[in-house]
Amino acid sequence: MEKVEIDAKGMHYTPLNEMIREAVRNGAKEIILDNVIGQRFIADGLKADVTIRINGVAGGDLGMFMNGPTCIVNGNCDHAPGNTMDGGTIVIHGSAGDAAAHSMRGGKLFVKNNIGYRGGIHMKQYEEERKPVLVVGGSSHAFLGEYMAGGLILVLGIGQEDPAKDRGIGSGIHGGMIVIRGEVKDELLGVGARKAEFGEKELEMITPYVEEFCKYFDTEPSGLLDMNYTCIVPASTRPFAGKYTWE
Repeated sequence: MEKVEIDAKGMHYTPLNEMIREAVRNGAKEIILDNVIGQRFIADGLKADVTIRINGVAGGDLGMFMNGPTCIVNGNCDHAPGNTMDGGTIVIHGSAGDAAAHSMRGGKLFVKNNIGYRGGIHMKQYEEERKPVLVVGGSSHAFLGEYMAGGLILVLGIGQEDPAKDRGIGSGIHGGMIVIRGEVKDELLGVGARKAEFGEKELEMITPYVEEFCKYFDTEPSGLLDMNYTCIVPASTRPFAGKYTWE
């Protein structure tokens, strides 16, 4: 069984996800879901070499705990795609809601357009073996990278004059890195975040992810591979240490 097609029109998310798991157990390498309208938990917990193509609007927690699959959403996505994801790839040909890449601990999430609030909250990393990456083509809202403990958030700002215009960027960050195209005002930084130099080393680091993003969304990478980025990193590994006193 190489390819399975499922019409999700009017279907509750529970039987839909059962059908997806059954197809994976039967050896499907590609699963096409048509008429998806907000069904949640698609590909949650799956550990398989399978591509899932979602035609419609994916519901919340797409790919939660997922390790291995590739999910391609031909539309928008609700909240928290990539929530606590271990590995694999999610590609969203639209925008995503709040908490994209929530607690993500491996794999890659690419969003063509914009994301909501608290993107990359609690992202974490284990050495170089598990390094989560969130790439946003457009803009992000407030508290990007909140409590971030590892990984990379990259905001490309394509077609955006000001891709990071909301406050709280990196609030509580104590690991990882946020890279945003263009200038970022100091007053937008959250507690515990600071700007760092964006140099050749950082450009070399983001280049593969820029090129992969452009491959998925048929965009030319050359205009994005320059030094016009702001790098945001932790000011301390314990950003709130001074908030707690015992006297």
